Amino acid sequence: MKTTSTVIFSLCALCIVFSCSKDEGNEMNVSLKKAKAETKAVTVPFRADFVGTYMYAGPEASCGAWEPQDGIMIGMVINEGSGTGTQLGNFTHYFEFCFDFVSSVYPLHHMVAYFTAANGDILYASCAGQVLSGRLDYHPADVNSYFKDPFVILGGTGRFEGATGSGFTDDYNRDSFPDNSFHHWRGTLTMVRGNR
Repeated sequence: MKTTSTVIFSLCALCIVFSCSKDEGNEMNVSLKKAKAETKAVTVPFRADFVGTYMYAGPEASCGAWEPQDGIMIGMVINEGSGTGTQLGNFTHYFEFCFDFVSSVYPLHHMVAYFTAANGDILYASCAGQVLSGRLDYHPADVNSYFKDPFVILGGTGRFEGATGSGFTDDYNRDSFPDNSFHHWRGTLTMVRGNR
């Protein structure tokens, strides 16, 4: 009887020990999962230098009226190219926006702008302003127009998910072809660390 009591007592003790250690393991797993899920926002300088080609510049019904005889020329501009940038490395870009070819104001009511890093992560942006005729003193001699406007970062995919930021462009168009659109963006980028 004493042996049976000792065995039962030992089994009860083992059950308690195993159930406690199992709970501690679960608590540790929960802690590890929480630690892994924690993210931190980090703000870094943003710099992008890229060259583009105007793939299209002309009428587009979705942008507005195209009636040159009445002084109304609202159309579409599509610009594609590539460059290098902080946090992006080597990238390609795609800009599509409605443009007033008379006042040179952009975008009107539509803009798609993004950079695609070599690994496929995408950084979305928006930019607005006006293209001005001529050149500034520090521009190359064949510059025919320029634009120094604010830009905003609108998030992205992969490591750029939830990204924000802003800055200014220092861009110009040259008489060169086909690469006639030169862009120099400077600002800050806030990224959520912990994104893949």
